Amino acid sequence: MSQWDSRFATDAFVYGEEPNEFLREECGRFAPQSRVLCLGDGEGRNGVFLAERGHHVTSLDLSAVGLAKAARLAAQRAVPLQTLHADLAEWRAGDGSFDVVVSVFCHVPRALRRTVHADLARVLAPGGLFVLTAYRPEQLPFGTGGPKDLDLLFPLAELREELVGLELLVAREVERDVVEGTLHTGRAATVEVVARRP
Repeated sequence: MSQWDSRFATDAFVYGEEPNEFLREECGRFAPQSRVLCLGDGEGRNGVFLAERGHHVTSLDLSAVGLAKAARLAAQRAVPLQTLHADLAEWRAGDGSFDVVVSVFCHVPRALRRTVHADLARVLAPGGLFVLTAYRPEQLPFGTGGPKDLDLLFPLAELREELVGLELLVAREVERDVVEGTLHTGRAATVEVVARRP
């Protein structure tokens, strides 16, 4: 069983059932019935939230255990949700196949992150949006969640370089209180980005 399968192998939703607050704040930018890809969506809280708002959501994750819980949450809330068990290192979306790509605390190694971000201008339809929030290196002293490996943390300066070809509508480093289940709780150092494909 993978690290993530082990983490999600409990009846409780370890990151909670409510969406990320930054995503909640920014989803009003999405066109009605957008085709949304949620990267690393785990137990589905963000994908289900967007499905409840009428979007056509694909929740992608490396953990089949997490995705089973996402499907259960969607069923409980009576919304359709497509789950996709895939490794971002191997899976590629079709050209222009999504109107929105969401990345909420989807911490992957720097090399893979650069590859995924470089591909966004191809994956997004014209005018499509990329919404990201993640922990940055300054999160380490907080100890309130997230990776302990610097290679998995997201400096804003690097994100600016990686998102070439997209127009940055929001690009900021902030401290905010994150309350998401038992594993993301407390004051946190995050980076927040909304970018648009021209």
